Amino acid sequence: MTKHTERFTLYGKDYTFTTGEVARQATGAVVVEQGETIVLLTAVVSPERRDLDFLPLTIDVVERMYAVGRIPGGYLKRETRPSDKGTLMARMIDRPVRTGFPDGFRNDVQLIATILSADQIHQPDVISIMGASAALLLGGVPFDGPAAAVRVGRNTTTGEFIINPSFDEDEDSDLELVIAGTADYISMVEAGAQEISEEDMLAAMQFGQEALGEFCRVQQRFIDAVAPEQKSYPLDEPTPGLAERVAPYYDDMTAAIRHSDKQSRSAQIDALKTRIKEGFTPEELDEFGAELSGELKKLEKKAMRSMVLETGERVDGRAVDEIRPITSQVGYLPRAHGSGLFTRGQTQVLSVLTLGMLNEWQRLDTIDPAQGRRYIHQYNFPPYSTGETGRMGAPKRREIGHGALAERALMAVLPNEDDFPYTIRIVSEVLESNGSSSMASACGSTLSLMDAGVPISAPVSGIAMGLIQEGSETAILSDIQGVEDFLGDMDFKVCGTAKGITALQMDNKAKGLSIEILSRALEQAKVGRAHILGKMLEAIEAPREELSEFAPRIISIKIPVDKIRDVIGTGGKVIRGLQEETGATIEVTEDGTVYIASKDTGGEAARARIEAIIKVPEIGEEYTGSVVSIQPFGAFIELLPGKDGLLHISKVARGRVAQVEDVLSIGDKVQVIITDIDDKGKVSLDRLDKPEAPAGSESAARRPGGNSGGGNRNAGRDRGNNRDRQPRRRHDR
Repeated sequence: MTKHTERFTLYGKDYTFTTGEVARQATGAVVVEQGETIVLLTAVVSPERRDLDFLPLTIDVVERMYAVGRIPGGYLKRETRPSDKGTLMARMIDRPVRTGFPDGFRNDVQLIATILSADQIHQPDVISIMGASAALLLGGVPFDGPAAAVRVGRNTTTGEFIINPSFDEDEDSDLELVIAGTADYISMVEAGAQEISEEDMLAAMQFGQEALGEFCRVQQRFIDAVAPEQKSYPLDEPTPGLAERVAPYYDDMTAAIRHSDKQSRSAQIDALKTRIKEGFTPEELDEFGAELSGELKKLEKKAMRSMVLETGERVDGRAVDEIRPITSQVGYLPRAHGSGLFTRGQTQVLSVLTLGMLNEWQRLDTIDPAQGRRYIHQYNFPPYSTGETGRMGAPKRREIGHGALAERALMAVLPNEDDFPYTIRIVSEVLESNGSSSMASACGSTLSLMDAGVPISAPVSGIAMGLIQEGSETAILSDIQGVEDFLGDMDFKVCGTAKGITALQMDNKAKGLSIEILSRALEQAKVGRAHILGKMLEAIEAPREELSEFAPRIISIKIPVDKIRDVIGTGGKVIRGLQEETGATIEVTEDGTVYIASKDTGGEAARARIEAIIKVPEIGEEYTGSVVSIQPFGAFIELLPGKDGLLHISKVARGRVAQVEDVLSIGDKVQVIITDIDDKGKVSLDRLDKPEAPAGSESAARRPGGNSGGGNRNAGRDRGNNRDRQPRRRHDR
């Protein structure tokens, strides 16, 4: 294949497709560019067909740190596992691509998106979806494309929609909507928003659908210009008569799926499938293999869908818009900073919140311009939640995706770090699962935030909507369970407050999904969200006024930048001493913000000490200080930590004294007033609580050779107020 390049401009942004130059041994390859963000998309299809009842599609995203001119952190200095954002990007590519393959396609397909350059202006994810489609079509693979994706933002000042906004434009947007599909239908939606209305979300989807058509048309023009050779891949064809042998069990399957309890339903369905297989000889079971399993799955799917469309009844007896029973509980864990247990039907999630210092935020070593995050949401899905055994270990892609969705749902209501200077970590443990565990995670996490006393602007609830569509018949389902997700046409998750939407995620298998159906789903979801939120607020109406007794109290103060070194001290000596003395944890930022965390009164003590360190003494101020050094000409009094003043010998008592030691000793407390501060910052003091000079001290001062301090008094005066240069300064200070 010779090199071919297509450059085009859409919605004010420039893009480039290039093929035939690199990765030429792949089935299909294309380099996609937006600005100086460059992604190589390769598609490889194996020549052999697999004996499976599903499409063996793998998506990988490769993030190379050289893309931003950096060397990876850590000891290995090599990229290892993908970042969370890379994993989410792989999931984002998978969803619109997987639905484009024909039924019966069983060859291994691997799509790899290698980010070669990231200008940290343009985002690589949506152009990678477009590139994945182009790579498949360039390889002559039977794929229902072109497919594309666009990101839709909305300028908060002008209200105008923006297609594929830059990172900077995204900062000024109250919406981040990613919509993927073809010119004819939508297959995937993801969104985060600042409590926008359903009407505005639909308008953004409509705008994004129109933009999708433009990108698909340009992509088709590029493919037509290259004119790739179409390859032939045999599809799995149904074995004649196999479906007819399974069909008589339809009524039995309908009866088996009518169980509200997931475990009972699964047991009934498995028992029926076993009975059906008993009607086949061992030789037939070996011959039909995965195809027979596929036919049994089709039978289950048909029974479930027909029940909903024909009777309006679901497998657990609910109506299409009915929500499962809900219970909410806060304070489930006594020593956690916040916890919420949310149960909806047979789905149960325990969300546990921990508060920490801002310096405990998650630092990111990725190609993304974001350096880290102070709100961390993690989702765990152990095998026992579905009554199964399985591997425990690193989170899977699904867990990372569900955690990111719940995190996005709550970002809009969290206080900013100036008002609430904490790092927030929430861990959602799925204890039971029968559908919509990610939405239960969002609900449980809202409960944990309010239980912890985090001042969120509004509580968030979430619901998962489903769709059953056969021809012109359509049923939208509220609060879907596992079987309705697995055998249905749509999984549409909606999160938001009473005011508006904060997050969306949709996977669609039906190619006839329209804006009108999405509008109905959003309105039905709004009613469901309100019902769920009401049940949540029965447990806790608003965030607690006080933080948990086990949570750290964080105080923030601002100090002059030129005083930072005084608070930290040489080699960190001062700040370490403050932490040891008060028991508080102290963080000083480059702009002079000081964060002090403690679980007792140590925080206030640390603040007082820091304020004393940065305090600049002024003439006329009175202090009660300690004598820290005695010289022939007077005594040095500690006014504030690190700040001394000189009390001249003539001012230590009423009348003349022969030597300071006649009146003062190291450690004595003295009441003084500042009388002068010279241009070098040296402080002169007068004593307020002067005693009478000791008897005989005046005559001793007049005797020839007496120690009046006259000749030597100024000998050490150049030591000023610098304690570190005073020889008699106590070593423990």
